[in-house]
Amino acid sequence: MIAHHVLFWLKTDTTDDKKQAFRKGLESLQGIEVVRTIHVGTPAPIERAVVDITYTFSLVLLFDDLAAHDVYQVHPIHQAFLDEFRVYFDKVVIYDAQ
Repeated sequence: MIAHHVLFWLKTDTTDDKKQAFRKGLESLQGIEVVRTIHVGTPAPIERAVVDITYTFSLVLLFDDLAAHDVYQVHPIHQAFLDEFRVYFDKVVIYDAQ
């Protein structure tokens, strides 16, 4: 299994409407057949020194294997998400784990 965790920091001037559209864009990734599990979230109200709550959205996707992850990367739904929403974020950090 491959866990693909993406943290997004949206631009400070992003409106609530744009944030909602961004979230729906993230949720649309569930339509990719190789995605086994998806979780879209925002920072939990946990105050500990080791917890980073500076990001705007978190995306966690689980794939059966690396080949499925590779299919996801070039899938038209993923590419459409990037084409529409990459202008919304200032920073993105990705952690992939197996």
